[in-house]
Amino acid sequence: MSILIRIKKALGWEVRSNKPEYDLNPLIYSKLKPIRLPLILIQIVLMIGTMGYVYFEDYTIMHAIFQSAYTLTNTGFGALNESNFKNVTIVFTVCLMLAGFASLIFAVGIVIDAITNGTLRELLKERRMLYKIARLRRHFVIFYHNEYTAQVAKQFNENHVPFVVVDPSENIEELAKEHNYPYFVKEEPYKELAFLKSHLSSAKGAISLSKNISDNITLIASVRLYEKELGRNPFLIISNAETQNEKIRLKKLGADKVVATPSLMAKRVSAMAIRPDMENVLDEFLYKPDTPIDMEEAFVNEDSWAVDKEIRSLHLRDRLKVSIIGITEARGRFIQMPKGSVKITVGSKLLLVGSQKGIAKAKKMISLKEKPEDL
Repeated sequence: MSILIRIKKALGWEVRSNKPEYDLNPLIYSKLKPIRLPLILIQIVLMIGTMGYVYFEDYTIMHAIFQSAYTLTNTGFGALNESNFKNVTIVFTVCLMLAGFASLIFAVGIVIDAITNGTLRELLKERRMLYKIARLRRHFVIFYHNEYTAQVAKQFNENHVPFVVVDPSENIEELAKEHNYPYFVKEEPYKELAFLKSHLSSAKGAISLSKNISDNITLIASVRLYEKELGRNPFLIISNAETQNEKIRLKKLGADKVVATPSLMAKRVSAMAIRPDMENVLDEFLYKPDTPIDMEEAFVNEDSWAVDKEIRSLHLRDRLKVSIIGITEARGRFIQMPKGSVKITVGSKLLLVGSQKGIAKAKKMISLKEKPEDL
């Protein structure tokens, strides 16, 4: 570890590395080991040829190396003193040519076998992918491929959200091309190896989309355990559930957000039936890529300067074009479209609507311990 990295760690600064957390080089080198034998054999034959020409023809070392090299590779004669060779030298040269030809054929055969048997080629492709993934920051790791993953990937691509898909399928590369997964890892999702290859340590969160609740439970537990080993801030863990009971269980086991597919579908169908004219509002304004309107929650900490202040005193609408359309208090009560005179309490969540840039500034301002001077 360099002195600079040690100083950064001592000061508590973030140390970023663009190298994969799982190194494939030792495995690649082990696949290249058979190539060492023909290389060593060629060097031995070259040394024998050099010593032979020094002994039989009294060549200098450099001339002997040159004579051995182009004899060994069968590139032709005429550069030195071949026309005046002794009979013993001619016999030695013929043997050297045959040995060189055999050595080169042997070397080419081993190299072709090492490259075309598929293992080395796949390892090199995986190594390139791991280096690409290692450059990601604040990305999401999506575990398990299915139709849910394909739809999430489509939305993430449209909104420029970086993500990595982890799945053990043998045809994951073909699936990645079909569904436009820019980064993928072929590995069992719940293993630490998958976390290392997907660079989970620098990710914003993990998304488990298996239709089997056991898979989701195992993954959530594994991610939380890995999180403790890293000693980092909690991952945002999102999962899916097939029933409302599964949703409750997954939340209790550590998932931050759980989407129950039947429940979600029922809500959308109900909304369409009751208010048909409003069915595309979310699609048009919140889920549409590059939309000027966004919606997020801002949590009010106990040391925030905004505690016990009236909404109007924040001047969010005037300064940032952001509106508070709802407040969820710490005790669970929801205030819809609060008036400007409503006071902000500790632990409440403010539902903000506005541009993405404006909301980001508003959340930062609310998190401050002291009131901004320009207010």
